[in-house]
Amino acid sequence: MGKLLSLLARDDASNCCSPQKYDVYLDFENAQPTESEQKTFAVVQQVLKNSETILNELQQYKGAGKEIREAISNPTDESQKRALQAVLPLVSKLKRFFEFSLELEAVVPQILSELCSGEMIPTQHLETQQALVKQFAEILEFVLKFDENKMKTPAIQNDFSYYRRTIARQRMSTNDDHPDAKEVSTELANRMSLFYAHATPMLRVLSDAVSQFVSERTDIPIENTTETLSTMAKVCLRMLESPQLMAQFQREETQLFVLRVMVGLVILYDHVHPQGAFVKASNVDVKGCVKLLKEQPAIKSEGLLNALR
Repeated sequence: MGKLLSLLARDDASNCCSPQKYDVYLDFENAQPTESEQKTFAVVQQVLKNSETILNELQQYKGAGKEIREAISNPTDESQKRALQAVLPLVSKLKRFFEFSLELEAVVPQILSELCSGEMIPTQHLETQQALVKQFAEILEFVLKFDENKMKTPAIQNDFSYYRRTIARQRMSTNDDHPDAKEVSTELANRMSLFYAHATPMLRVLSDAVSQFVSERTDIPIENTTETLSTMAKVCLRMLESPQLMAQFQREETQLFVLRVMVGLVILYDHVHPQGAFVKASNVDVKGCVKLLKEQPAIKSEGLLNALR
């Protein structure tokens, strides 16, 4: 498989027939699972069906900054009680977000196992397993969207830090767990704190899941995984460069979806490949991706260019 891809890469250098190589149309809008994809597709879909709700809750996250500031500047029993009551439902949301990351972490290896194993080369996987490719793309888009919104919401860490301090203080004063701490155990709070400490927590989870897949699935060469990621990125780039392929998009937002997926694949490849994506010998066309992004309106490309930087 690696030799085949190397030959294709050499073809690229000569520009001989290279446009045909990645002219695969990935039907991100309507792909339906084949019989062989059905089992994995159903498991992944059970997780993905909640992704929009998670994003909506994150986008509407307001924080309890006002109540926390009052409790700190005027630490009466009443002000501290108000602050804790304001923070508790927010902590429940943060717990749901974290638990969703664990669900994604569990299904990503299942998708990769289907897309990276066997005798087929990456382009054949992409052509014949489009429903799973679509799901993997939806995970990538979710990850980028979640992290972009998380970075714009500093209240998340402020709220959770206040919650942990308050519960710890009350636990010390009573030598017992506070009733409001039952939903989030000390161990879970520690894990959540580590999760939200990252600037891009969902990308960290996804990268770790792919890296763990590569290290644990010794029956699947690492090249299978990295070449699948790079080939998918090249196919996305080719789709966006080709007016004929772009003309097949039925919805206007599909172009932005493919742009996000392309960027997510480059970043993921960079995390997983031993040499990364930003070296001369990289199998990912980073320059082509950046050039394409710079040709887009700033409202579409600015956040994605920042993610690459």
